[in-house]
Amino acid sequence: MKGEPSYGIYIAVFAALLVLTFITWAVSYRDMGVLNVVIALIIASVKASLVALYFMHLRYEKTRLVFLFAGFPLAILLLIVVGTLSDTLFR
Repeated sequence: MKGEPSYGIYIAVFAALLVLTFITWAVSYRDMGVLNVVIALIIASVKASLVALYFMHLRYEKTRLVFLFAGFPLAILLLIVVGTLSDTLFR
């Protein structure tokens, strides 16, 4: 099919996920205070984006409605994270 990724793309994304997992593991052993959580969340976001874009084929989707359905849970997650952080930071 035209526009579909090759197996090489899948292997590269899988390798990137493995590297990011190793980086997450390595960072967890370093004490950087609050930055540990920030770095872990950034890496997790990049990994989730790679999975959604390539393994769920969102990168090759033309319909905007699919992006709306994919973005709605992200908006809910953002509300939960902001609500939790605002509660814990200002206690």
